[in-house]
Amino acid sequence: MSMMDLSQGDSFWARIRALLQLTPAGRADAYAAIGSRNGQNRPLDEEMRRCWALAAERHVSLCVMTLEIDCFAEYLAAYGRDASEDCMDALAGAIRSVVGDDGARCLRLGQAGFVVILPDLPVLMARSLAGKIMKAVRLEGLVNKESHSGIVTLGCGIAVVNPAGAFTPHVIEAAMATLRRAQRHGLSRIETTDLRVGETRVVEAA
Repeated sequence: MSMMDLSQGDSFWARIRALLQLTPAGRADAYAAIGSRNGQNRPLDEEMRRCWALAAERHVSLCVMTLEIDCFAEYLAAYGRDASEDCMDALAGAIRSVVGDDGARCLRLGQAGFVVILPDLPVLMARSLAGKIMKAVRLEGLVNKESHSGIVTLGCGIAVVNPAGAFTPHVIEAAMATLRRAQRHGLSRIETTDLRVGETRVVEAA
């Protein structure tokens, strides 16, 4: 599968499944291609490496938050690509209004998702931040007739790690897998995976 297929295919998780089957070097290239969609200032892989190195140097944890529109395939089929991009623009604004510019980074991930990179943020605060993002998204009131909530909601997966040594993509892979589990539990769900102790926690809908 080519990088073009990974960055432009219609199925977000089909791209992710294909990405996880790549070699580590291939995954790095794919993350960069996905994270640099729509004019991002810095590719995802580059930003992850920067934040990993920063956390490792300071001996602090690194949280990675992945967010995706719930029921996105149905939303895309009902409203089309242009409306989906408008929706993503609105969501990006809502997320960044909560995250701010104080050390955190928010990047687009594929067609329906975002990655928020949070160096030196305790996992409890990351979960609280995710709850605030969920609230901000609900306040946007973006209509989604394909969801039983009637509005656009996001699922959220958070992975936390203590970076050491060279960067590896396992933390973002864990955040993606955690997001999948959250979405299986329903709409607007948040789930966390603590890679420091191998413990998984589930948080009720925000």
